This record gives sequence, structure tokens and C-alpha cells, in this order.
Amino acid sequence: MNIMFPSAVIITLALAGTIGTAASAGTVRTDRFIELAGGERLFVRGVKHAGEVREPSAVLLVHGARVPGLASFDLPIEGGSLAADLAAEGHQIYILDLRGYGASSRPSSMDGPPGSGAPLARTADAVADIGAAVDAISGWSGDDRVSLVGWATGGHWVGAYASENPKKVEHTILYNTLYGGSDEHPTLGRGSPLDDKENPGSFDTAAFGAYRLNTRESLFTAWDESIPAADKSQWRDPSVAKAYGDAALASDPTSAERNPPSFRAPSGAMADSFELALDRRQWNASALSMPVLVIRSQLDFWSRLTDAETIVREAPNAQLVAIPNATHFVHLDRDRAGRATFISALLRFLRT
Repeated sequence: MNIMFPSAVIITLALAGTIGTAASAGTVRTDRFIELAGGERLFVRGVKHAGEVREPSAVLLVHGARVPGLASFDLPIEGGSLAADLAAEGHQIYILDLRGYGASSRPSSMDGPPGSGAPLARTADAVADIGAAVDAISGWSGDDRVSLVGWATGGHWVGAYASENPKKVEHTILYNTLYGGSDEHPTLGRGSPLDDKENPGSFDTAAFGAYRLNTRESLFTAWDESIPAADKSQWRDPSVAKAYGDAALASDPTSAERNPPSFRAPSGAMADSFELALDRRQWNASALSMPVLVIRSQLDFWSRLTDAETIVREAPNAQLVAIPNATHFVHLDRDRAGRATFISALLRFLRT
């Protein structure tokens, strides 16, 4: 994927009214495209409350390796929209789909078989996309600096962008994010499905190809395994889980063409994550001169405690919030399963 930078063209697609949830009451949604050089484009949704906007205002949410922005952060159901919850507190929220995801442009190679080609959407591509979004958001919101929230691989990409562009970032929030500090990882490192058995210590490009296909069922395997209850509904509202799966499949217009239905996701995030699991860092936390919040769920299967501790140790102005007995998906779990703690910590930090 070629790194491209935005032209001055912004297309506003729609102004959406409220979604039928209490959290979204009075919430205004605006969908836009940022046109990039070469004909590619990025999708960004703006979410704000119809009332007062307080400073600091603009916050960009960046999704992780598989599921794009709206399915991750703006489900049309109570307890499923982190964006609406933050907007209700006066922030202007923006949700980005990186290239290869959701409503943003997909490389033409994603129309071919998934097993061919090099992994798409690596760190440099994500940094370019976040940069295009930050520049556009600064114009839309009037804020010179934008706060960034990155979930999982999205946190890695946010960290990489913020380390290169600290003057454009108000706050950086890294949530269940890989970084480094150890070369051992139980599920993503050496000996894992990501490791090339013919060349240990190298990402298995042949197995993952340019992109992967993901079914509804695949979204819940690790989530279910990490919930410390036989009845998963104690931890996660079934209606939120259904909306998450529905939105993930709906993010790809080709999902219904396959049986079972599946959505495409670039493999670059997995290649990046394999390297991070082996402590091959791609950015430097010491360059994060802005306030940094690292949030880690105790039951996370993706990040390690050492990732969080290493960022906090290296970044000049960082703090760690560890959420006991919370999963990788804590912002989509029930309030009593850590969601309320997560949102409270995030809002408190954004006010600093």
C-alpha cells in the first residue's frame, strides 16, 4: 500500500439524527470522506452532542486489527457506543476507518484471493491515515491539537503517529496495546500461528496473505474464553454482542457473498503485532511529550502487563490504569464488568 496524503477535498455524506438509545439521545452524527491523492479516501464519522462542547474537545478513536471504526465504537444500542458516551460529556468525537477497513478505500488486491500478496496496511500506512484524519479534524473542530484513543493495534498505530507528531496531539490514550518490553507472548509470538514454521521468528506471510476473512463466530472465540463466567451474559449484554457481529459483517459489502458470511481485514496489523510480541518496537514512547494514559484490562489476551509498564516508564508524562477482571473488550462489556471504570478513567484523563 502506498502512503498517500490528503488533498483539500472533504465530502460530507450525511447528517444523522439520534440512534434509539439513551446514550445517544441528542447525539448528532456526521459522516464524511477525506479524499486522498491517487483517488483513495478515508471514512470519518463525527459524533457530538447537540448541546455544549467543552475543551479539550476533539477526540479521534482508532480501531484495531480486524473490526473497523463504527462496529468498534458506535453500535446503535445502549452500552455499545463509546463515541456517544464521550460526546455526552461535551467532546467532539471522530471515528476513523483506516484504508482497507469499513467504508474507507480498499486496495484492489483485496478483491483477489486472500492468500496472495504481502500483508496490507502496515504501521507507516496507518500513521499516514491518522495524519490525514488529524489534519482534517483540526479544521472541522477548530482545535489545533487532537486527542487520540487507540484500541489494541489501534493503540500501537496511535502511539507511532503521536511519537512522530507530538505537537498535533493533545492527549494520547493507549488501550490494551502492544509495545514491547518482552520477547515472549503466549499467543502472538514464537510458536504461535503467526510464526513461520519454516523460518521461526518471522511472520508467516504465506499463511496470512494480504488480508484475512473473518466470520461472526471468530469475533467471540477469544472474548468468550477470557470472560471468567460460564454464562457470558453476566459479563456481556447479548444484544451488544449481536450488534457487534452485525456491524462487523455490514462493514464489508462483500460479506454476504461468502458462506458463512465473512468480512475482509488487512493482515498488516497481524504482521505488526507479531513483531511487537517479539519486542521489535516500531516507535519510541520517550517521544510522547503530551500526557499519556495507558489502560490495560487484567484479563486481556492481546497486550501484556510489560507492554503497559514499559510505555509508562519510557514516556515522560504517562500514567497507567489497570482494570481488574476486565477483558480486551471492556468498553463493550457491562458496566459492572469494567466498562464504567474504563469510561470514567478516560473522561477524567481527557479533562486534564
